Amino acid sequence: MITIDGGAKSGSGTIVRYSVALASLLGMEIKIENIRAKRDKPGLRTQHLRVIQACQEMCHGLVGNAAVGSKEISYAPKERFNGGEYHYDIGTAGSTTMMAQTLVPLACFAPKSSKFRLEGGLFQDFAPSAYHMKFVLLPILEQMGIHAELEIIRPGYVPKGGGIIEIRLEPVKKIKPLNLTEQGKILGIKGIALCSHLKERKVSHRMAEECRKTLSSYGYKAEIEEIYDESSLQEGAALAIYAEMSSGSRIGADRAGRPGRNSESIGRYVAQSLIEDVKTDATVDGYIADQLIIYAGLAEGITRYSIPGITEHVETNLWLIEEFLGAKTRISSNIIEIEGIGFKG
Repeated sequence: MITIDGGAKSGSGTIVRYSVALASLLGMEIKIENIRAKRDKPGLRTQHLRVIQACQEMCHGLVGNAAVGSKEISYAPKERFNGGEYHYDIGTAGSTTMMAQTLVPLACFAPKSSKFRLEGGLFQDFAPSAYHMKFVLLPILEQMGIHAELEIIRPGYVPKGGGIIEIRLEPVKKIKPLNLTEQGKILGIKGIALCSHLKERKVSHRMAEECRKTLSSYGYKAEIEEIYDESSLQEGAALAIYAEMSSGSRIGADRAGRPGRNSESIGRYVAQSLIEDVKTDATVDGYIADQLIIYAGLAEGITRYSIPGITEHVETNLWLIEEFLGAKTRISSNIIEIEGIGFKG
């Protein structure tokens, strides 16, 4: 057994999610202490508990003290994950994409294909949207040899959740390293403006129009699809855009709606967020900067990519792959370099 300090670095739920995922891959028994110690509400939240329970089911593991509010758990997988179809309902508006990012590394090394149907939140603050995962993260992972598809079945927002995504993934023999150190030029900007039960107020059009206007002031045009949904359990909105780069990378930005946040402010925010990341000469955006780390640690060879800046999440994920995998990492002038271990399952 190894012990992980859940209050280290960012002290966030990321430590719980990725620790359980890596322990499941490696067949390692772990104990996590001081869970989310730096958060306003420390201990496990429902979305973290669902991730643990999912890995427990998939790997027939043993879990100790796993309950909402727990500040310490133990976890021991008993079998490797074999793939197949699974359905998990977070039960709150907790992020389905963050749950998915725990399950995808496991599915990469399963002997057969996997399909996950996940219910919860798709669009909220402090988590990448389902659109960002579909149009930014997964295409970049494709370059690493990971073939995954995401379908949005039903939007879900804070506070009711109830959104549904499905992810299908084919196993890989090994993950290829990534080399993205030159940003290149923007070939085009695309996006989606979504609202649910807000058609009369033209929310999707207003978000998209303001985003286009702001991007135009910087000399860029954007193709933004406007969607009006009536299937969600509640009113809600989200805007996501991404730039396709000549380097082969993608840089994205998004924001969810909420009471008091008008459509025009969302449009401006998303456009300016994208421009800010582009101006840093980074090859990935702030979300991708930390999301790629676990894959680079498992890859065969050296991964290099440039990030907008060093965040707590970047530092946390680098620390985790060093602790679990023994991967060698370094950051120089905002270029992350990770020597992967060539994991083969």
